[in-house]
Amino acid sequence: MASLMNRIRAFGRSPEGRRLVAQGKRMASDPRTRSEAKRLFGRLRKRPPN
Repeated sequence: MASLMNRIRAFGRSPEGRRLVAQGKRMASDPRTRSEAKRLFGRLRKRPPN
């Protein structure tokens, strides 16, 4: 499990990881995108486990 966290941490520090984090922050600040994500997560939470 620690290995997975180290990989995620390393990716977050890489140029591509930083670019994706910046893109995610931009998308999160957009009200339309935020409402779409909220609706999607609401649908996922209601879905019964298989």
